Amino acid sequence: MSGSNSSVPGSGAPPDVATPLSFTVHSMPAPALADDVARRTARGRLKMLLILAICAAPVIASYFVYYVVRPQGRSNYGELIEPLRPMPAALPLADLDGRTVAPAALRDQWLLVVVAGGACDAQCEKLLWLQRQIRETLGRDKDRLDKVWLVDDDAPLRDATRAAVAAGTPVTVLRSPHDALAEWLAPAPGRTLAQHLYLVDPLGHWMLRVPADPEPARLKRDLERLLRASASWDQPGRPAR
Repeated sequence: MSGSNSSVPGSGAPPDVATPLSFTVHSMPAPALADDVARRTARGRLKMLLILAICAAPVIASYFVYYVVRPQGRSNYGELIEPLRPMPAALPLADLDGRTVAPAALRDQWLLVVVAGGACDAQCEKLLWLQRQIRETLGRDKDRLDKVWLVDDDAPLRDATRAAVAAGTPVTVLRSPHDALAEWLAPAPGRTLAQHLYLVDPLGHWMLRVPADPEPARLKRDLERLLRASASWDQPGRPAR
């Protein structure tokens, strides 16, 4: 024979020509991938919610204990504010030199607040004296409570008043317009803002109004219960900003 044929007999293919290869491309299962992404996103959101819940739990628990889990026969002296009223972020505040003070600067401490004009009449002096005495009786917890006097007019403070509020642990004295304060704090029916003490929690919520002409011993018991209930999450002093 003069040569050989490399093709398969009977195949009909031309000699010495290779059969072309065929490649099949398979697409990824898109629906399954989308489901996996959705599951990962849902797990991430759930973890974030759990972290937020863990952070908020001590605060919620302390209020639950004070508001709900109270033994029979025990009642608070001050009037609880429901719902709590947050300090307005735009509340205008200024120190006695006229410098603007951000409301956020008052957060992270319990506040016992007096509202009165700069002239500070006998009622104002009595509340400022009670404010100081009550704080001192709290013992080791006293550093968790700040004394605040919100002056709701432009009247200058007398020298004697300035000296009194600066003695010992100073009172934080700030001016704020009466109308602006009245949008946050409120007196009992038939009373005025200047007749009460107001308790604000470290988160900036007004949460308790002390009756006019308060009884010091009963007010102290209210404060002790609140400080005890919040001891797990509230610490003395303000963190550095």
